Amino acid sequence: MDVALISDSHIPSREHEIPPSFRERIEVADHVIHAGDFDSKGALADIRHMATALTAVSGNIDPQIGLPERATVELGGVTFVVTHGTGSPQGWADRVAAAVREEADSSAVGVAGHTHERVDTVYEGVRLLNPGSVTGASPADRPTMLTATVEDGSIDVAQYEL
Repeated sequence: MDVALISDSHIPSREHEIPPSFRERIEVADHVIHAGDFDSKGALADIRHMATALTAVSGNIDPQIGLPERATVELGGVTFVVTHGTGSPQGWADRVAAAVREEADSSAVGVAGHTHERVDTVYEGVRLLNPGSVTGASPADRPTMLTATVEDGSIDVAQYEL
């Protein structure tokens, strides 16, 4: 199963659209995970239109779009705990790893955004993924995203940037 991991669209306040090559990756994915900061109901609707299936959470600028702060989804035998990661950049990994432990166990993968910095790391025994900003919204200096191939409980992550 192919999963597109994206976050921090910030459409329309900071950027106008998701780059075409990233739209293509989103459209062909079996499932899309968005870790918040859509910025508008229109941006959420656009992602929903592109995605075959979507798991999404609200970001710190999304209170009006009606998404949960956390979501858990099992795909290809891998459990993903999705949250935005809101707060200071210091402590981001602590907050995301804590969310994973509260929602699942440490074998789950945490997916969060907020910092606009792409991350694939293991922190205190928990794998954390941050796809960065799919549009390259400031403070990012370029659009980034991740994809994951998940099957039988294993995960292989690829990083993309423009």
